Amino acid sequence: MRPSGRDLDQMRGISIEIDVTRHAEGSCMIRCGDTHVLCTASLEERVPPFLRNSGQGWVTAEYGMLPRATNTRMRREAAAGKQSGRTQEIQRLIGRSLRAGVDRNAMGERQITVDCDVIQADGGTRCASITGGWVALRLAVNRLMKSGDIVTDPLTDHVAAVSCGIYAGQPVLDLDYPEDSEAGTDGNFVMTGAGRLIELQASAEGSTFSQDQFLELMALAQKGVDELVAAQKAAVA
Repeated sequence: MRPSGRDLDQMRGISIEIDVTRHAEGSCMIRCGDTHVLCTASLEERVPPFLRNSGQGWVTAEYGMLPRATNTRMRREAAAGKQSGRTQEIQRLIGRSLRAGVDRNAMGERQITVDCDVIQADGGTRCASITGGWVALRLAVNRLMKSGDIVTDPLTDHVAAVSCGIYAGQPVLDLDYPEDSEAGTDGNFVMTGAGRLIELQASAEGSTFSQDQFLELMALAQKGVDELVAAQKAAVA
């Protein structure tokens, strides 16, 4: 029995509310159970120096957690004067994941920065950030196309992510914090809407896992991503 009472292959409740901020070119609030992330996409008519005069655009990401996103207050990273290694790793993952679904030549020389701010955390914040970040990116690109600044859609496919793991000896989908903190194996699966893998992070955290168990986790991840992509489509329809 999972702590939440969910079936082994059952996702937490998913909701995506769009246009939640006034100024960003694209924004959404994604809620995966008790994990809530605000995602905004900001357009700039410039690219990093290494892309100048290349004709290519760029998509990047930043990630952060509010001090009281968890059960005890965390010090703001700005107060510490530097980002943690965890924050840097997650925002690089978000950026890599989103770029995998973008034709950067079709963007032209402009940059879109996706900011993912965790309002409340209950496991799976990086996965929710990727999934919601794509929606914010989609809305920003829609604005570019509506204005005529680009004529070819640079988004080649949906991008979404979900966690899977082995909890109490059973492969389970979409771990919340009580499961994540006790899981023998924990993995994050980033995939396209067509089911192609972008990135996966999986590790044993107490006991090893077999190839058959890994394939079970992959099947769960595909099911979860399919549901997330359906939520994305409904949000931006």
